[in-house]
Amino acid sequence: MPPRRSASASEFLTPDDLTALAATVADGKAATVYLREGVPSLGLTAGASARVISVSGSTVTVKPRGVDDALPYGADELRLTKNIAPQEKPAKTRQAASSPAKPAAPSVPAARQSPAAPPTSADVAPATPKSVKPAAGKPARRAVGSPKPPASVTVTIFGTPDNKWSVSVTRGGRKPTRSRSVTPDSVDAAMVGLADDAALAATSSVLNAAREEAQRRVDELSAELAAAQALLANLGTT
Repeated sequence: MPPRRSASASEFLTPDDLTALAATVADGKAATVYLREGVPSLGLTAGASARVISVSGSTVTVKPRGVDDALPYGADELRLTKNIAPQEKPAKTRQAASSPAKPAAPSVPAARQSPAAPPTSADVAPATPKSVKPAAGKPARRAVGSPKPPASVTVTIFGTPDNKWSVSVTRGGRKPTRSRSVTPDSVDAAMVGLADDAALAATSSVLNAAREEAQRRVDELSAELAAAQALLANLGTT
């Protein structure tokens, strides 16, 4: 596995990182990277480790831990460290350490606050309910629980007049211009015919998510139909 950089670690793979990973894989050694974002549909969280299978340009084919399929990722979707180097935290602590100098100034108005000792007890009471505002954390839990659909996939086939062909896979991005609609089954058949594991794995993740959503919708409509039929049966015939 290539050496990790602690303080200077980048949030994504740099060209030097790609070169080092390719050399490590070529030597038959294990190389590990980490996902910047999770994939809930595959049970992967942000920072999940993945073994590098191959490196082609800026595309890195990896096999995440706990997943049987090899998936293609862009260099901007991976990094060498599990977590971003916590360089900003010390800076914040230093600022927090310097901030106590400000409360030293209110030493003069402290004399004004001392005679108001009785009202301070009343003031402390309303202060506590304000601290009980962690209820704002509830929406965050809902956001975490909502499943995130897989990123879009772009499969590009390139050919030259000397009969050399290549295929590349890009995750994310917008719909290419001048593209034409095709059926899902034709996409699956085309990827199988290409015999490219990265392209097949990428398109399969999107197709499987679409199948799951369609099945969920069918189950939902079936439940509604069953409820409507039961209601009609309870109403009886006229």
